[in-house]
Amino acid sequence: MTRYIRHAAVFCALLLVALLVNATRIQVVQAGRYDDNPANRRATIARYDQKRGDILVGGKPVTGSRDTGEQLRYERTYTNGPLYAPVTGFASQVYGTTLLEHSGDAVLSGTDPLLTPFPLWNDLTRAQSPGGNVVTTLNRAAQQAAYEGLGGRKGAVAAVEPSTGRVLALVSSPSYDPAVLSGNSAATERSWARLNSDPDKPMLNRAVRQTYPPGSTFKVVTAAAALDAGVVTDVDKPTDSPDPYTLPGTSTTLTNEGDGCADASLRAAFEWSCNTVFAKLGVDVGVADMAATAEDFGFNDAGLRIPFSVAPSTFDTSVDKAQLALSSIGQYNTRATPLQMAMVAAAVANGGQVRPPYLVERTTTDDGDTVSTSGSRPVRQAMHPATAVRMKELMEDVVTEGTGTNAAIPGATVGGKTGTAQHGLGNSGTPYAWFVSWAQGERDLEPKVAVAVVVEDASADRGDITGGGVAAPIARAVMEAVLGS
Repeated sequence: MTRYIRHAAVFCALLLVALLVNATRIQVVQAGRYDDNPANRRATIARYDQKRGDILVGGKPVTGSRDTGEQLRYERTYTNGPLYAPVTGFASQVYGTTLLEHSGDAVLSGTDPLLTPFPLWNDLTRAQSPGGNVVTTLNRAAQQAAYEGLGGRKGAVAAVEPSTGRVLALVSSPSYDPAVLSGNSAATERSWARLNSDPDKPMLNRAVRQTYPPGSTFKVVTAAAALDAGVVTDVDKPTDSPDPYTLPGTSTTLTNEGDGCADASLRAAFEWSCNTVFAKLGVDVGVADMAATAEDFGFNDAGLRIPFSVAPSTFDTSVDKAQLALSSIGQYNTRATPLQMAMVAAAVANGGQVRPPYLVERTTTDDGDTVSTSGSRPVRQAMHPATAVRMKELMEDVVTEGTGTNAAIPGATVGGKTGTAQHGLGNSGTPYAWFVSWAQGERDLEPKVAVAVVVEDASADRGDITGGGVAAPIARAVMEAVLGS
């Protein structure tokens, strides 16, 4: 009898060993395959089983979490969703994450190992830390001013702090409410289809993901290149610039919207945005130096992130002289995002230095303890400091005496540049209205804000005055909001 009991015990022990071996095989050897299996919903259920961390603007959350009581328990909510959508993006149970919701997902979802002092213990117990927070650099008043200034018209606004690169406003219009994509119902699918089929493209982030011909606002870059290269040594000396100007190697002539541009000085040409002067200056500088200056400002940089990616602004380096002339007035293949043009204005305001823009000040735990900060960022010299001083003077003249008077702020020093960018077949499209600027308060030791505004459907007359009439008031409102903060 004892022998039978011993055999049964050995058999049971073998079964136990086999069970343990199989469990080890499943949980260790094949764990990855089971985790990645589309039929495995445990990870998805766990992801939405707790509240998601928040994105903060001015110390206040612009996101939240709603308890649905369903299997995927918590659903993302947004405060003033359309206002902050170009920053937050969306966090959807069906369509994933975008923008800050995507780049900050590890912190917001609680999976970042830096959120807990004992990450190995969490791995063993499969516990998850509460979602942390992402603190942005945005200025609430500036964001609101930019959004209201566009008033639903197609366009975008970007504002940065010149001395640091902190992004103060990032607005794209028309916008959308990310909350309609948060859940997993049929209504979410209908909203997704509607937004993607909308010809106005409300989910397109025009401030950082759309490039436009910058038009005459690019003359800031051309003027800086001409001064740095020594092509212009005296901003008040007449230039050898015929009006009209025949593009090199062609019979095509370039003209101006107004009179008085023939042989105009750089100061006068910048103030009244003479196309003929700047087209010839670009040719005189040459493609190599023009491209080098443009790239120092940030053009042709495919790696810019804030922390989500920014579409590269481009200056064509393989052009003939006629094409270079057009490129130097912000046409032909020259393209820029509003954020890039805000960087151009910021470089002028910051003594010629370009500070890489960034949108996240720091990340924190749910209790507010700092997890990470933005850290130090490299500085690039876009132009000589002496050139930046002269460029500041030229931009101030545009606001005090030229085409940008609508951007003037009483008691503040403001510099700006208007622009009208032609586009479409035969330049038949309604010109884009541009304005780039910077502002320094009466008591400020340095400029506090640089802004770029583009309005796609300006519905105004052609010419640089369009940027001054349509886009400049929006820029002024944003600058006033920052100076008044």
